[in-house]
Order: sequence, then structure tokens, then C-alpha cells
Amino acid sequence: MHERPEEEAVYNPLKHLTKDQFMALGGNAVVFVRPISGERLSQFLQADVDDDEELHLVMSGDGSPLLVADSHEAVAEWLADKNYGIVALH
Repeated sequence: MHERPEEEAVYNPLKHLTKDQFMALGGNAVVFVRPISGERLSQFLQADVDDDEELHLVMSGDGSPLLVADSHEAVAEWLADKNYGIVALH
């Protein structure tokens, strides 16, 4: 029987930044937009949302929720007047 070498975990230094270090890198200028089901959103924010609804969650770089929208267009409109340097779509 052959032994498989154990997979070595890849160290990512960005996952271990303090909040102050993250902000110094411009963390307050980063938002993430991701689709999320109503069911998942209810679990994440303890919100009363239809489980089958597909929504869009905008989160700051530190993971704080900023906006929940029902369409990509609503997110784009909300972001249009904001001064975020980077917007990552997931």
C-alpha cells in the first residue's frame, strides 16, 4: 500500500491581518458583491426573507454587510455614487 504525502496547507498572510492592518491596505475601499439565497441570508443576518428568493449581498472588505438588494441593477445604482476603489464581483 502506498502512503500519500500529506497536503501542506498554503499560508495566506492576508487571512491573518488585524483590522488596522487591513484598513491600512485600503480595506475600507473594498466591497464584495455576491449572490445569496434568501435561506442563506436568513441564517447569516437572522432576517425574515423568502427562502427561495435570490438576492445580492454587498459586504465591506471586513465582512460587514452594507446592502441587500433584489437585483444586480440595484447594486450597481447603489455603488454608482460611492467612492469605492475596488469592487469585486463573486
